[in-house]
Amino acid sequence: MQKACGMHGGDSRDGGAQVRPADPSARPAPGADTGALDRPAAAGGARAPGWFRRWLTYLLVAALSAAAGVGATRAVQHLTAPDPAAAGMPGTAAERPGTLNAEAVYQAVEPGVVDVTSNLRYLQETAKGTGFVIDSAAGLILTNNHVIDGATSVTVTPVTSGRSYPARILGYDRADDVALLQVRGIPRLKAVTIGSSARVRVGMPVLAIGNEAGQGGSPTVAPGVISNLDRTIVATDQSSGLNETLHGMMQTSADIRPGDSGGPLAGADGRVIGINTAAGGNTIYSGYAIPIDQAMPIARQIAAARPGARVQIGLPAFLGVLLPDSSSTSPQRQARRDPHQTGAVSGSGSGCTSSDTTAAPASIAPAGTGALVNGVLCGTPAAQAGLFAGDVITSAGGHAVTSPRSLTAILGRFRPGSQVALAWVAPGGSLHTAVVTLAGGPAG
Repeated sequence: MQKACGMHGGDSRDGGAQVRPADPSARPAPGADTGALDRPAAAGGARAPGWFRRWLTYLLVAALSAAAGVGATRAVQHLTAPDPAAAGMPGTAAERPGTLNAEAVYQAVEPGVVDVTSNLRYLQETAKGTGFVIDSAAGLILTNNHVIDGATSVTVTPVTSGRSYPARILGYDRADDVALLQVRGIPRLKAVTIGSSARVRVGMPVLAIGNEAGQGGSPTVAPGVISNLDRTIVATDQSSGLNETLHGMMQTSADIRPGDSGGPLAGADGRVIGINTAAGGNTIYSGYAIPIDQAMPIARQIAAARPGARVQIGLPAFLGVLLPDSSSTSPQRQARRDPHQTGAVSGSGSGCTSSDTTAAPASIAPAGTGALVNGVLCGTPAAQAGLFAGDVITSAGGHAVTSPRSLTAILGRFRPGSQVALAWVAPGGSLHTAVVTLAGGPAG
């Protein structure tokens, strides 16, 4: 299965929608990206260990997008088998296309569609996807979390005007792959009409709208039907082996492509019933969308600035160190067991790095416990404090640091702008302390 990832692209505005027929000939040929899931590329402070892994994943997404014009591929499993009975209708929907006036639906939805461009500063990449306005007065835009994953800033471009505006990342839910953006000062901003995914049935005609291949300009549309409901899928990044499980997904025959992620899936009445999120399959190429009834409560929670176990409000606090993905208390074991190390990083005193491409440092501080620093990103609080690869952080915010994951947990209690006291040991054995002001880190 593929998640709709974007790429670098120019404006190809032609005044109308570009239509992708919803038939097998319009989809990848057998054997092409079969069983892969592709997301819009879009593709550390000590963030959750999973962030570092996902960041590497989205680096690969962005690189593939730039080089090949498509997003990274992800293998996908279905944890739930198709259940036509659950939808109240027998058989498959592909045989019952129903009726849908694609042009009428497009005209109803298109004024609320925006292209989303994420600046992945620390990856030195940009990533492109889609979003749609859900509240014009408040300037609220709904999209996928993976569209803004790793972003330090975001711009949106209403497809009706072609003019770009800065957007604020209000928050996101990584587990449900939902993010909420906010824009100000856009004249004549229009919202889509939100429908109800609870009323969706197998066989219902739909239209997927998105920024295919990150090309910008008029959206591309893909008609199809709902082929199943309440699917659980596992998207596995073929480069890193990391995976993500998404629940309650709507399956559709609409030809969702890279760049469409975050875009609206609309019904025949022009109401949005889902967020285009993934596509692919082992035998039949299908698209997958997050039900709008599942996404809107998350959007309302974010808009109300209510954080939760799964919901991050705003950008997280960011220190700027690259850490091993390890729960070990031994810095030496952390270096040996980190499976995500690539590239090369020299020892202490070598300076900072401009990307997250790192390896175990050439020398490691003689600390019994703590968080090994694999690298330090340039221009971050860690770099300003004088941290280097090979250092071991032993204390943060008055709490003992026993492992990379404990440092992640400690810094997760703070907000950007917070001042935090750090203590660390250098490879030569010297002790260092500093008070740092945490920055706002990459999203996702």
